[in-house]
Amino acid sequence: MIRVVIADDHPLIREGLRRILEFEEGIRVVTEVGDGQGAINVARNTQFDILLMDLNMPGVNGLEACRVIRRERPEIGILILTVDDSDEKIFQILQLGVAGYLLKDVVPKTLVDSIRKVYSGEPILAPAVTGKLLGQLVSGNQPKDNFGLSNREMEILSYVVKGASNRGIGISLFISEKTVKNHLSNIFRKLEVEDRTQAALKAVKAKLILLD
Repeated sequence: MIRVVIADDHPLIREGLRRILEFEEGIRVVTEVGDGQGAINVARNTQFDILLMDLNMPGVNGLEACRVIRRERPEIGILILTVDDSDEKIFQILQLGVAGYLLKDVVPKTLVDSIRKVYSGEPILAPAVTGKLLGQLVSGNQPKDNFGLSNREMEILSYVVKGASNRGIGISLFISEKTVKNHLSNIFRKLEVEDRTQAALKAVKAKLILLD
C-alpha cells in the first residue's frame, strides 16, 4: 500500500486530489495539510511514503518544508505539484533531491502513474519542466573531470540521467539489481550527492553525460 500525504493550501485542490487517489487500488491518502509546517509536523509523527507538495503556501512554504523533510526523513518521496514552473524555482527544488516535479495541469492518470513510479524509485519530471531544466544546465558550463567514476559507473550514470529504474538498468546491462545498487552507492559517494536525482543533475551540469 502506497501511503500518501497531500500538502496544499487550497481545500478544493486537496479534495480533488483525494477523490482522484481514493479510487486507485494500492494507494491510500493518510491525511491532508494546508501549509509547509503542517507537512513537516506530519513527517515527524506519521509513517507514509509519498508527499504531494505545493510550493506556494502561507507561513512555511513548500521549498522550506522540503529542506526540513529531506533532512529528517530522506526516505519519503516528495512529489512537487505546483503551478510554478519558473527556471529558478525548478532548479532550487531539484537540487534538494525531491523525487519529482509536476505541474497542476497534469492529467489524473499521469499523476497516479507518477506516484507509483516515485514509490518504485524512479525520478519524475513534467516534460515542460525537463526542457527548462536541461536548457539551464547545459548553458555556460565548463567540462570537468569524471570524479573518478569507472567506465561501468559512467554507463550506469547515463541510464540514471535518462530516468531508468534500477531494474531497467540491470536488464539493459545484464547485471542484478543488487549490483546496480552497489554501483549507485559508489556513484553517489564520488559525486558527493545523496540520491539519483541529484546525481543526474550533477552529471548533466558537469557535462559528464551529454544529452541527445
